[in-house]
Amino acid sequence: MIEVYIDAASAGNPGLSGAGIFIKNNGEVERYSVPLGEMDNHEAEFRTFILALEICVDKAYKTVSFRTDSQVVNRAVEIEFVKNKKYTPLLQEALKLTKQFDLFFMKWIPSSDNKTADELSRAAIRRN
Repeated sequence: MIEVYIDAASAGNPGLSGAGIFIKNNGEVERYSVPLGEMDNHEAEFRTFILALEICVDKAYKTVSFRTDSQVVNRAVEIEFVKNKKYTPLLQEALKLTKQFDLFFMKWIPSSDNKTADELSRAAIRRN
């Protein structure tokens, strides 16, 4: 099973943002640090999630387990609903992508267990 750790960071809210994606694939690792431009932290978290899903789809991964420290994204995916309508299109796009996997899992983890993705997201902010 592919393990995908995701995190986003914003320098201000809104502010310059970055995506961090760390993928473990049978002993191999992939690291992505992607500048996202200016947005609020929740939007950055959703956009990071979508970017990671797109990477996994493009690589034809079929069984993925996502880990995030974003309670907003984790909860939205779990109940397929987000209170703030601003994020509804992003959630819908993400849910559509999750349907392309044979098995998709998402789990909330504490920030202390997501350090690599966090470091990648902060590095991306500096490259904006």
